[in-house]
Amino acid sequence: MSPPPPTCTTFLLVTIFLLAMILPPSNAQLNSTFYATTCPNVSSIVSNVVQQAFLSDPRIGASLIRLHFHDCFVNGCDASVLLDNSSSILSEKLAATNVNSIRGFDVVDNIKTAVESSCPGIVSCADILTLAAGSSVSQSGGPSWSALLGRRDSLTANQAGANSLPSPFEGLTSITAKFTAVGLNTNDLVALSGAHTFGRAQCQLFSNRLYNFSGTGSPDPNIKLDILDYSAANMSAKWEWNCFGQP
Repeated sequence: MSPPPPTCTTFLLVTIFLLAMILPPSNAQLNSTFYATTCPNVSSIVSNVVQQAFLSDPRIGASLIRLHFHDCFVNGCDASVLLDNSSSILSEKLAATNVNSIRGFDVVDNIKTAVESSCPGIVSCADILTLAAGSSVSQSGGPSWSALLGRRDSLTANQAGANSLPSPFEGLTSITAKFTAVGLNTNDLVALSGAHTFGRAQCQLFSNRLYNFSGTGSPDPNIKLDILDYSAANMSAKWEWNCFGQP
């Protein structure tokens, strides 16, 4: 019986000990040609798997962007969000901002399997998350760019840091301060907040602004809301809105 294909989670767990034993600290700079000779097709491999995922899950693009965002916001883009609980690790997956929320791990594992098949032991999971997010943007109709690569995977997680990720229940001042603290400006805030939530959102996160905002019995006046179609029978609705003010 053949062994199961490697996943980014298992890859990280196996390499934690090996990397700690054999690799000295590195200050190498990221660049767009990092895998030009060792895994030249990595971008297309990632793109193909993401494209396949879109066929069965139209919102996977937002999920992969969000997964990358939640990884990078905590100690940088190091794939620490992929680490599971162990005797020495408190997983970021179980942080209040992530548990039962972040998704797309199966797609990341599928990408890792495809990449390992082509160039085993070369591409970091951190770079896979980076490429998957970039591919999600371009395949969703956004811009494309040459991603800077060469990241190394984290040996530890930071659950406490993940618990401090921006929350949809926070005000604009608090969220802006958190973005500023990691070197991101308001343009980054708008782009990232929008990009990682397009497609669908949980109704509980915004229904109070649509029906009975602050007990007024009316929608939040900061939202311009046009009802396109509503059917009470099947409890479905289609909305078109432009949002201003706090998210």
